Amino acid sequence: MNDIYLYVISALLPLSACLTVLQVNPYHALVIRGILGAVAALVYAMFGAADVALTEALVGTMLAITLYGVAVRSSMVMRLGIVETDTKNQEKFKQLINHLRTILNQYHLRLELVCYEDETTLQQALKNEKIHGTCQESLDSDYPYHTVTRIQRLYEIIKPELSSSLITYLNPSDIKEKQS
Repeated sequence: MNDIYLYVISALLPLSACLTVLQVNPYHALVIRGILGAVAALVYAMFGAADVALTEALVGTMLAITLYGVAVRSSMVMRLGIVETDTKNQEKFKQLINHLRTILNQYHLRLELVCYEDETTLQQALKNEKIHGTCQESLDSDYPYHTVTRIQRLYEIIKPELSSSLITYLNPSDIKEKQS
């Protein structure tokens, strides 16, 4: 009867592991992964393996969470290139950017705008894979801006939410063929 707390704490290991796997938001998964590591360290300490508990606390929890956090933070962003001088329809541009942010937030992605001096450097950045897409002025008066992306998954996420005349998918192999 005195060992009931051992069973309760040990039961937290598979529970927190399942919760980690089932998370949709990567940041929530990181937090629960930290809890999993802390519970594992506690279990090791309760069973007398202080060295393993310390290793789990330092490497399995603190270091792993820090590295995972950096990886998630840097990979969950859409870098969208724009030309600095495109300011004719500033209000429509802000609406489009806010709409894109709303769409991407549903998938826990951030939108980062990268400014370029002219259209040539913008296209070169897209070819060199420094940005994931471009947003430029179009000739259509109804839709003054047009977005192009080279990432098919981003295109699949954004297309159902935007008018088809606002976004285009540009196959990376087509970009490289034009470059050659």
